[in-house]
Amino acid sequence: MGTLSGKKLIWGRLVYVSALRLDDGKLLILITPKPSSTSISDYGKRWGIETLFGMFKTRGFCLESTHFKDSQRLRKLVALMTLALSWAIKTGEWLNQLNPIKVKKHGRLSQSIFRYGLDHLRSIVNDLDLKQDEFLASVQFLSCT
Repeated sequence: MGTLSGKKLIWGRLVYVSALRLDDGKLLILITPKPSSTSISDYGKRWGIETLFGMFKTRGFCLESTHFKDSQRLRKLVALMTLALSWAIKTGEWLNQLNPIKVKKHGRLSQSIFRYGLDHLRSIVNDLDLKQDEFLASVQFLSCT
């Protein structure tokens, strides 16, 4: 991790620039309006939160489609979604041990562990009458996590 000394003029604005070489060799560059020795770690925390909300919204549970306004109802829904998210991730990890997700040429998985588990659980629930045993096994699996 490194920070360039002093402000730098980028696109007509004076900003501070920090960078970090990621494990995959790519360079993460952060531009901030104020100097900060914790900008990279702060961004890491933020990225985890962004990923979580992505799973709750467009990449998974479509939270934005509920249009809930009542905070109590929303709180209960987020609690339920947190359980479902955990279930999907644990299921994805288990499935990945049995049948690993393909790795693309650029080194990333072809799908996330979360998506792998969610799609599997969704397929069971969509055919519950035909997949009762799989459903019971997935519920048993959840009780062991």
